[in-house]
Amino acid sequence: MRESITWDSKLLSRYGHGDARLSCYPETTMFHRGIGSLDLLRALRGSRQAQRGLSLAVQLPLNCGFSQQRVSCSPSLFAAYQERLEREIDTISCHLGPQQRVKQFHLAGGSTPSADQLHRLVSHLRQRCNFLDYDEGDYSIDIQLPHSDWATMGRLRELGFNHVSIGVPDFAAVSGAALAWQDPRQIRSLIDAARALNYRSVNIDIGYGRAWQTQASFARKVAAIIELQPNRVTVFDYADPPQRYRTLGQFAATGLSGRKDTLAMQRQCLEQLSRAGYRYIGMGLFALADDDLVIAQENASLQRNCQGFSQHADCDHIGLGVAAISQIDGLYVQNSRDLHSYQAQLDSGQLASWRGFRCGPDDRLRSEVIERLICDFGLDIRRIEARYGLLFREYFADAWPALEQMQRDGLLSLDEALIAILPAGRLLAHSVCRLFDPSSAAPHGQSVSLAL
Repeated sequence: MRESITWDSKLLSRYGHGDARLSCYPETTMFHRGIGSLDLLRALRGSRQAQRGLSLAVQLPLNCGFSQQRVSCSPSLFAAYQERLEREIDTISCHLGPQQRVKQFHLAGGSTPSADQLHRLVSHLRQRCNFLDYDEGDYSIDIQLPHSDWATMGRLRELGFNHVSIGVPDFAAVSGAALAWQDPRQIRSLIDAARALNYRSVNIDIGYGRAWQTQASFARKVAAIIELQPNRVTVFDYADPPQRYRTLGQFAATGLSGRKDTLAMQRQCLEQLSRAGYRYIGMGLFALADDDLVIAQENASLQRNCQGFSQHADCDHIGLGVAAISQIDGLYVQNSRDLHSYQAQLDSGQLASWRGFRCGPDDRLRSEVIERLICDFGLDIRRIEARYGLLFREYFADAWPALEQMQRDGLLSLDEALIAILPAGRLLAHSVCRLFDPSSAAPHGQSVSLAL
């Protein structure tokens, strides 16, 4: 088993700047209004004709017009959203073929629907799309700790979910007060339920970087999570929380710790998880050695798209709901991010497409290079050259000196056939990827016609 990561303060000081969220190409900043519903429908027709498998993601709204102190929409507001969502599902499903099986499904967002609402939504999806038989697919859901118990886990299992991500951010016990660590007993109860009900994996989130946190208190928090042995742990900085936590309100800069303390907590967390047997997948995600994603990474079959890591690279991805992104054979289409616009477009009989991007040959090349670096911590240069009909070092001539400098610094190893990100550089994989992203300030290669 290969070494996962090591901590190198000098490398982090030199390269640990810029946007660490770069994890796939193209980024949404490259999306434009020249892509719309007709492009999506044509792409769906191509997917249907090719009979490709499907990955579905339903995005629930982060805010339905309710107070930011609440996580759930009111029943009436969520019902209005669900009605439009069902219209979108109906329209999209008309362009899918019966042979297109849903291998992956993810339900995400800041709202927590009621049991009846969730049952109606999943039932509608199953009526319109060709889901796999019980427990054959990878069907996951994000849940919020205050709204979940054993009964919740049972209902979700009955609906076919077999992966769950439990949001356990530190919470404000008193309005305006500092956030406090959750009591781990409820988390233990949900993990026990997941094991009893044969969920395939449980993910727990660990946040760091709050001004009131200390290394000692954070170490106790991490140790409490490790003792529960979730299959996966996602580590994030409160300065840039995952999307599903942003309904909790903005984290004010005054409430964040300084860079020195933040790095100390990050290092503490990574070392504790590594000692406990967790492998670093990338982008803040750790998993136990027998997890599906670890196995996929070992087999070089791991994929990353707009929904995160996946083992279903053969699938076209369809996003449903406000701000959702579809990714079909090089075409990206994003729904409106504004809830009222999303609903109004569907009320007028249109899809809620807002903007997108169509990959050309150069974009497909860059996308594959970045994806392999993120997923494999390495790149087979010879395979890329054979597939795209180019000389890698010449095509990315502007990036090569920076790669050589990273090699001298110990971030990666490099030769004419292979880029390998070393354990000391894996927390900085995004810095390597920026060299191949033309939308970043980093140097990038020429744009020429490629042989496909």
